Amino acid sequence: MVGYDPEAKCVSTAEAAAAGSASGFVTRVLISPLDVIKIRFQLQIEQLSSKAPGAKYHGILQAARRIFQEEGMLAFWKGHVPAQLLSVGYGAVQIYHSLHHAVVTMYQTEGPRTFYRGLTPTIIAVFPYAGFQFSFYNILQQFSERMIPDEGKEGGNVKNLVCGSCAGIISKTLTYPFDLIKKRLQVGGFERARAAFGQVRIYRGLLDCIKQIMREEGPGGFFKGLSPSLLKAAVSTGLIFFTYELFCSLLCALKNAESPKRKEG
Repeated sequence: MVGYDPEAKCVSTAEAAAAGSASGFVTRVLISPLDVIKIRFQLQIEQLSSKAPGAKYHGILQAARRIFQEEGMLAFWKGHVPAQLLSVGYGAVQIYHSLHHAVVTMYQTEGPRTFYRGLTPTIIAVFPYAGFQFSFYNILQQFSERMIPDEGKEGGNVKNLVCGSCAGIISKTLTYPFDLIKKRLQVGGFERARAAFGQVRIYRGLLDCIKQIMREEGPGGFFKGLSPSLLKAAVSTGLIFFTYELFCSLLCALKNAESPKRKEG
C-alpha cells in the first residue's frame, strides 16, 4: 500500500488497512455530489451545451443548481449506499427512489443478469486505471523528492495531496471512455425511468455502444462528464492519500503517547 511503512508509521498491516478503509469512506461521502453530476452528464445523449436543443445539463454549476431545485439536497447523495458497497448498479440507482426500489425493479424487469451490465468495460478499465494511478503517484513522489529542497520537505501531507491529485487526473483521463461506456450499459433497459433526463438509447453490447456513440455523438461523446470526473478524481484521489496518511499519523501518535504510560506502569 502506498505510503505504508511499518517502521516509519509504526502501524501494523491491519491498522494500515483500517486507515485505508476509513479514508475511502470519508472521501466517498465528500465527493458524492461530483459523482452524481458526472453520471448525469455521461447519460445525456444531447450535447453538453446550452445551445443544444433538449439538453438538460450543460455545465457543473448549472447542473448542480438544477438538481438542487428539482430534487433537493439529498439528490447529490443518490446511490451513495451502493457506491460505498461498490455496487455495479450505482448509476442505475440514481433514477430510482431508493436502493431497495432499484434492486427490486431491476430484478423484476431484467433478471439477475442486469446487475452485471457494464462488467466488460469495468474489467477492461480497472487494471490499467489502478496501475496508472499508483505508477504516476510514485513517479510524482520521486520527482518531488528531487525538485523540492530539503527545507521544504516538512509538509509531507500536502505533497501527498498534490501528487495524489495529479495522479488521479492523469489516470482518469486515460481510462475515461471505459467509465462512460460502463454507465451507458448499466442503465440499459430502464428507458422509461431515464426519459426525464433526455433522449435514451438501447445498446446491444460493448461494441454496439461504441459504434452508436461514435456515430451520433462523435469522439467527444466518449468524454462527456470529463470535467466533473477530473475534479472528482483530483479531489478524491488526493483526499484518499491525504486522509490515509493522516489516519496513520494519528495512530502512530496515539501509540507514542501510550508508550511512556506503559513504561511508567
